[in-house]
Amino acid sequence: MSVILIVDDDSDSLWLLQVVLEGRGHHVVLADDGHPALQIASRYLPDVIVTDWNMPCMDGDVLCERLRCYPALALIPIIMTSAQSAPSDRTGLWNIFFRKPVDIELLATTVDSLAAKRLENRSIRPHCGATPLCRWPAEALKYWA
Repeated sequence: MSVILIVDDDSDSLWLLQVVLEGRGHHVVLADDGHPALQIASRYLPDVIVTDWNMPCMDGDVLCERLRCYPALALIPIIMTSAQSAPSDRTGLWNIFFRKPVDIELLATTVDSLAAKRLENRSIRPHCGATPLCRWPAEALKYWA
């Protein structure tokens, strides 16, 4: 099961996306602004983030900037939604942009696809000779026993 974080100051949009994505088997967590979204993202490490651009305290572009600063959150795919066109100078902060009103089926299918890729990468990673969690070589551990 994938975790999807939805960030929007419009409660109707939050509710609609939550119902649709949970119906597709995702676990959905909600935030109404960028500040709580950062805390929730740090806690849940979502597989996909869907965020609105224009919010009262922290806009979606600032949220994306801050998410990209944290190594654990930097590679999470982000879908940006807005009633305005995407500014060309900020496009590298998110993976996909949808202009509102968004076709809910297209958005849900896109979330499914991005979440499936994340889950696939997560299952492959342990078999790729991942770096050990300890920075000390395994031989050094015998001196501590």
